[in-house]
Amino acid sequence: MASTDTKADDLAGLEAGLDALDAVQVRRTPAREVLLSKVLPPVVAVVLVVLVWQLLVWAKVTDDYKLPPPAAVWNSLTDMWLQGTLLEVIWTSVSRGLLGFVMAVAIGTPLGLLVARVKVVRAAIGPILSGLQSLPSVAWVAPAVIWLGLNDSMMYAVILLGAVPSVANGLVSGVDQVPPLFLRAGRTIGATGLRGTIHIVLPAALPGYLAGLKQGWAFSWRSLMAAEIIASSPDLGLGLGQLLENGRNNFDMPGIFLAILLILFVGIAIDLLIFSPLERRVLRGRGLLVKS
Repeated sequence: MASTDTKADDLAGLEAGLDALDAVQVRRTPAREVLLSKVLPPVVAVVLVVLVWQLLVWAKVTDDYKLPPPAAVWNSLTDMWLQGTLLEVIWTSVSRGLLGFVMAVAIGTPLGLLVARVKVVRAAIGPILSGLQSLPSVAWVAPAVIWLGLNDSMMYAVILLGAVPSVANGLVSGVDQVPPLFLRAGRTIGATGLRGTIHIVLPAALPGYLAGLKQGWAFSWRSLMAAEIIASSPDLGLGLGQLLENGRNNFDMPGIFLAILLILFVGIAIDLLIFSPLERRVLRGRGLLVKS
């Protein structure tokens, strides 16, 4: 009798716990809390980096032409702004990078599904994809220039060769982590073939696929910068990579630092504006993120 009462109490406790989970309300984070927890820390970090940078300049740890003061980099930034070239240079690279990334996703997604779902294809090209992902994207610049010439097609070819393996491998990893129970349940309700892939496999593999997309963007951006630095030409327009190379050719250290900071800024901005919201949405949809 006592055992029966204990089981009943355990069942009641379990039901109460499930009810409590269902009752969790997603609340909107106050603006002040967002400022203190998400905005203030990176601002403080940037200020500290600039301060340390300026202290190193004052301490004369090296020559000024090797380590320019932050004010000189700021002057280069304002000069480009006043000349009206700053946004144009940024957009030249960003537009190339985003378009190349979209093409990489369009190619890498079906390729990843094919590798993940067909054993013969995985055995044939799975190792090749892993090898291509570890190959430095700068290695593709020379053959791409010979094949396609100094044009935008060469840029996109380098981006695709660098990003497609990452997108495909990310999706393969996500599909491999889908619980077999999901697939059996899908077959039970008739979700097989393409329907099962769309409604069962892809949603379940979304966290791994999203990680692959983030890595794919990183490879796209790095591949583009390598292509712009090595294959710079007036016919290609002035992008961030060309800006960095021009600074090297002119021995303009403030310009070099400015180009590096702009490349870093774009990478961080894309992550904050695109991938971080997508990641929060995926986590929230799986009940892993309570606050928003």
